[in-house]
Amino acid sequence: MALQGIYAGSFDPFTNGHLDIVTRSLNMFDTVTVGVIQNIEKQSLFSLQERIDMVRQSITSDKVEVEGFQGLLVDYARQKNVFNIIRGLRAVSDFDYEFQMSLTNRAQEPKVDTIFLMTDQKYSYLSSSIVRQLAKLNGNIEGMVSPYVAQKLKETFHG
Repeated sequence: MALQGIYAGSFDPFTNGHLDIVTRSLNMFDTVTVGVIQNIEKQSLFSLQERIDMVRQSITSDKVEVEGFQGLLVDYARQKNVFNIIRGLRAVSDFDYEFQMSLTNRAQEPKVDTIFLMTDQKYSYLSSSIVRQLAKLNGNIEGMVSPYVAQKLKETFHG
């Protein structure tokens, strides 16, 4: 039986920090599903389909599946029958929130285990919101996102 994991997030946009977590999680799992969430409470820059497309264009491994979902992560995990949740941490401040979410998920579904991966130090400052802000203000985002994502950001903000 293949060992599977789910790496879920809004990925608005998908950064090289996210890619680092996916790539490194493949050292632990045979396959990883990147679940792009449609969060109705959050105003996304990109549509769900655009975000799925950006993730797919950024990942070259055939061991990674990319799909969208709505609702609770634990419901998505049940639907896929995959209970290993992958979360990336940049700093101690991330841990407080992620720890709380991990316990909440386990309270909803006792089969869920959360695996925390520290991001590579070169991405420890990187977030989707920083990338969006830099791109909007015509800052240099080289090395922060894939060339495809950089192009999509440029088109969105600067035509």
